[in-house]
Amino acid sequence: MSDRRSEESSGDEPSSSSISDEVWEQFLQDTERDIRKSAPKEPSARAREVSERLKGQQGQPEGWRTGPAWQEMNGRAARRRRTWAVIGVPLAIAVAVVAMRPSLIPGDPFGSSAGTDTAATQLPAETTTPTAPPSAVAPDTPTLAHPFAGSPALRWADGAAGIVLPKATALGAIPKGRVELALQQTRKLLVDANLNPDVMAGGTPSAALSVLDPKQPGVLDNLKTSLRSPSKTHDPLFLFSRFDPKDVKPAGKIVKVRGRITFAKGKYQGVAVHADYTFVYPVVRAAATDGSTEVTRTIVRRVIDTELSDPTRYRVTPGRLTLLRYDEDAGNTACGIDDGYLHPRFPSQAPTGSAAPTGPSVDPYDRSRDIGKEEACGTVSRT
Repeated sequence: MSDRRSEESSGDEPSSSSISDEVWEQFLQDTERDIRKSAPKEPSARAREVSERLKGQQGQPEGWRTGPAWQEMNGRAARRRRTWAVIGVPLAIAVAVVAMRPSLIPGDPFGSSAGTDTAATQLPAETTTPTAPPSAVAPDTPTLAHPFAGSPALRWADGAAGIVLPKATALGAIPKGRVELALQQTRKLLVDANLNPDVMAGGTPSAALSVLDPKQPGVLDNLKTSLRSPSKTHDPLFLFSRFDPKDVKPAGKIVKVRGRITFAKGKYQGVAVHADYTFVYPVVRAAATDGSTEVTRTIVRRVIDTELSDPTRYRVTPGRLTLLRYDEDAGNTACGIDDGYLHPRFPSQAPTGSAAPTGPSVDPYDRSRDIGKEEACGTVSRT
């Protein structure tokens, strides 16, 4: 990794000699106070491990006009991932329900119209933080014809149509055009990372990587390492939704999406964008030997903070995003597998993974709760 301080100031950067000692000292004190306030008081063992490794990689502390560094992201509880597996109890409940309602058998062999997706009215776009989880829906079993049956996501938007950008406006001296660019670049990141079929099948998220600033220390290198050689500390699932095509394949072409995106003036004199979205992926086994068409769903929620920083004040690439935070919360994926793929569990399938769920049961559709506070392997109340 190159030494950021060895780079010579470009002609559009103000000379550091124009900053008085008093202003410099105040900047350092304010920055240190902000980082202390935002850092978790008791980081997890995994966060401490990553922090120590990254400290070893960074030869010098964050400098003036260099923009946010990777270790600051780690201190702000970035790159947190919580997985929520499915336990065997829902299977017993499903068997009892099917006994009373045969139409819920996958494939609907009796010709019933139960669980018809087209009957649902789409919800209006989310504009504020929800105050409660979605209401319970009829426990219909998903099928290839109706992969979102029995899910609150049935009424959510389809794919990229669910990522609705707010109307861009100027932020003081920051023109409307820069705000629009920050929003569009963040949307491009979200769409490619979570909705591109090639990326979902394990391909390279080229469009998502292309909007990130190569001058942000360590970010692109770490992401590319995670894609090339996934591991516990270099996990592409932190930012990208990926399934092993030898394991599962999409149950149809639709991924349901719900969330919101906002903007404000950023810490680095640019446009800060906050995105909070949940993606629902219906899948089937890639090669079921028994001819089964059983459908299950994995639910992934992502909270991402980006900033289009001011290139006249910071050593950044114009038009590229600085990635400040990314948290992930995955529901219905095996625990303890670090191969860079989500591993959905089917109701009729035995548990997989090396780590048994020990955390609490949560509703993966509940967008009113915070994520990224701690790491855990728990269970989901519904899929």
